[in-house]
Amino acid sequence: METRRIGIIMNGVTGRMGGNQHLARSITPIIKQGGIAVGNDLILMPEPILTGRREAALKELAERYGREARGQAFAYTTDLAGALAGKYGEHEIFFDASGTLQRAGFVEQAVAAGKAVYCEKPTATTTAEAVRLARLVEQAGLKNGVVQDKLWLPGLRKLRMLRELGFFGRILSVRGEFGYWVFTGMDYDQPAQRPSWNYRAEDGGGIMIDMFCHWRYVIEDLFGPIRRLVAHGSTDIPERRGEDGLPYPATADDSAYAIFLLEDGTVCQFNSSWCTRVRRDDLLTIQVDGTKGSAVAGLREVFVQSAAETPKPVWNPDIPQPLDFFAGWTPVPANIEYDNAFKVQWEEFIRHVALDTPWRYTLMEGAKGVQLAELGMASWRERRWVDLPALDQ
Repeated sequence: METRRIGIIMNGVTGRMGGNQHLARSITPIIKQGGIAVGNDLILMPEPILTGRREAALKELAERYGREARGQAFAYTTDLAGALAGKYGEHEIFFDASGTLQRAGFVEQAVAAGKAVYCEKPTATTTAEAVRLARLVEQAGLKNGVVQDKLWLPGLRKLRMLRELGFFGRILSVRGEFGYWVFTGMDYDQPAQRPSWNYRAEDGGGIMIDMFCHWRYVIEDLFGPIRRLVAHGSTDIPERRGEDGLPYPATADDSAYAIFLLEDGTVCQFNSSWCTRVRRDDLLTIQVDGTKGSAVAGLREVFVQSAAETPKPVWNPDIPQPLDFFAGWTPVPANIEYDNAFKVQWEEFIRHVALDTPWRYTLMEGAKGVQLAELGMASWRERRWVDLPALDQ
C-alpha cells in the first residue's frame, strides 16, 4: 500500500472557523482515520503546517491536534512567505480561513507560489474582486476550491434524495429559517460566540455577505437557478463588546430577509438572523412544499408529510387547537452514516488535487455567492427587486 503525503498550508486556523471546522473536525480526523483510501493501493495522507500571526496560539493548536491525530505536534510558523517558498517542506495546497478582507492578499501569494488554493467563503466582499481572484488562479492553471459545506449536511442530502425520488411532485415554495441569538458580550457576562469583526461592515462583516453566499449554492444545487431577488437587512443591535472587553459600534447588518424567485417560478424565502431565539427544530430549517408532499429539513434530520397524510385544519380561534401539527410528520431514516460536511469536502478536494478527480466548487462558483450578496445589498439599499444576471466570467 503506497502512502502519498499531501502538504497543506493552513492559514488562519487560530480563528473560530479555521480552528473548529477545518483543523479539529476535518484534517485531524482524516489523519486519525489513516488518511484517505483510494482503492486498495493508495493512501492520501494530509501533512499540515499551521500559519498565522499569533505564535502562541499556533503552538497550542499544533500540539493539541497534532498529538490527537498522530501522537506528535503539527508543524507551525508565523512565516507564511517561508512556508509558501518551501522553507519548511513541500506543500501542494494553500488553505485560507482568515478574515474576508485579508483573503485576496493571501490568495495572490499562494498563486505566485504555484499552490492549489482552497479557501473559506465569502472569497471577497464585491463581485468584481471575487471574479478577479477566480480568474487569477484559473489563468495560473491552478486547482482551486471554495468551501460550500452545507451541500454535505445530512439534512440537505436527504432533501436532495427526496427531490430525485419525486417525493414532492411539483415544488411550489421553499422557506428557510437560519439563525440564533449571538450574545453581545454585555448580556449578563455571556461572551459572544462570534468574532467582533463579523459585526463591523468596515472589516467585511455582515450577515448578508456571509449567508447569501451559502444560500446561492444551496438553492441552485437543490432547486434550480435564481432569476431575481428582493432583500432587506437590518442592524438590530447597534453596540456590542469586543474581544478587548470594550464596547464598539456594530455597523454591519445582523439580520437579513430575502425572497428569491427561481427560473421555473418557484419562490424561495430565506430569513437569516443573529438576533433571534430558536423555537424550531434546528439552527437552520428548510421547508419544501410540493403538490405531492412536504419536508422540513434541519442540519441532520428531515421530517416529511405526504399528500395522503395531510390533515384538514379548520380555522376556529374560539377553541383550543384540536390538531397536533407535529404529529403528522414522519422522520426520514438515516440509512447511511453521514460524516462531517467540512471533512467530506476536504476529502474531495484532496482527491481532486492529487488525482485530478472531478470538482466543480471553484472560486468562480464562490464568486456567484458574492454576487448574490452584493445584489441583495443593492436591493435593500434601493428598495426594489433586482435581476440576477449571468456572472461575467
